[in-house]
Amino acid sequence: MRICVVGLGKIGLPLAVQFAAKGHTVVGADVAEPTVRAVNDGLVPFPGEADLDVRLKEAVTAGLLTATTGTSAAVAGSDAVVVVVPLFVDADGQPDFGWMESATRDIARGLRPGTLVSYETTLPVGTTRQRWAPLLREGSGLVAGEDFDLVFSPERVLTGRVFADLRKYPKLVGGVNATSAARGVAFYRAVLDFDERPDLARPNGVWDLGSAEAAELAKLAETTYRDVNIGLANQFARYADTLGIDVETVIEACNTQPYSHIHTPGIAVGGHCIPVYPRLYLWNDPAATVVRAAREANAGMPGYAVDLLAAAVGDLTGRGVLVLGAAYRGGVKETAFSGVFPTVAELRRRGAVPYVADPLYRDAELTALGLPAWTGEPVEAAIVQADHAEYRTLTQADLPGVKVLVDGRRVTDPARWGDIRRLVIGG
Repeated sequence: MRICVVGLGKIGLPLAVQFAAKGHTVVGADVAEPTVRAVNDGLVPFPGEADLDVRLKEAVTAGLLTATTGTSAAVAGSDAVVVVVPLFVDADGQPDFGWMESATRDIARGLRPGTLVSYETTLPVGTTRQRWAPLLREGSGLVAGEDFDLVFSPERVLTGRVFADLRKYPKLVGGVNATSAARGVAFYRAVLDFDERPDLARPNGVWDLGSAEAAELAKLAETTYRDVNIGLANQFARYADTLGIDVETVIEACNTQPYSHIHTPGIAVGGHCIPVYPRLYLWNDPAATVVRAAREANAGMPGYAVDLLAAAVGDLTGRGVLVLGAAYRGGVKETAFSGVFPTVAELRRRGAVPYVADPLYRDAELTALGLPAWTGEPVEAAIVQADHAEYRTLTQADLPGVKVLVDGRRVTDPARWGDIRRLVIGG
């Protein structure tokens, strides 16, 4: 097949490489010229994705993968189009469809009869049928489900391990009609391989969920579940603190029973997915009180971590506090909805002098993010915000002058901190 992947970001580029590895001819379309140049040179435009550098070079060298800024022309020459363009959500939970609408208009200009269009970006329920189908028709004159096939098939992978996750999890597909669904199922069977999963009720592979709406809801539901579960764990942790109980021991005990799967509490829930998709769900279902309460509980955890610090040291006014970790999770150079931002803001609100350090970021990069880079200024306390592997061996000698450590991720080794007061959430 000739395949066009629209959006060569941290999900789109590995997908394009995967499709090419199956012998298909792939054109990646992206609005960023530096990204296009890098891909055409066989160079990965972002770090951290396992095996992507080798597999990208192989695909480009074999002539199976090229990149372009001309989306419409790339679509016009393709049998299938896979869309992985970002959708953003503002602080109030309102989705911003701007980038996706622009990409969809470009796709429409190149759309030809018989093409399959698959959206993989996580969307509010109903978006594929009610927003993208009309927009594609407006720009092409073609009707979804009649002149071309249209499906929603959510990406379900984690950055850093995309290729492994593509094999591990069933590929969910929902069409605007049965014909589109069948075409989508056939397409993904031709571009993906799947691991054996004896734990599943049916064989691992491509699963038709019956409609685009069902596939949209499935992605929102599985991610919202995680946010709600973490919110519950955080509530348990905060209550455990009032009792002097170690919640980690409690959760470990609970999860020995097969019907309990309590997640890990912590200082923040960050990233492009877990804090975002519940807001998309609430956009569809504003009466979902459980979802809203969990989102509010998780959003309040950076403030709670600062509460723990203040309870240990007293008034924070004028005190230097080092926040360890700008990234939203360990080992990933990404700050999307990272807990570092509300943590720094809360420290400032209380009069502290915050600094930020992260092994993945240079000082200039932190400054560009609006974060005060630590260059060795005296600090009296530290808060671990990201679970970087480097923090496992951190000691009190690495942070001279620090009297209190609040480990918001339980990543540090308590044996390495001597007489320094070390606090954890739910400890």
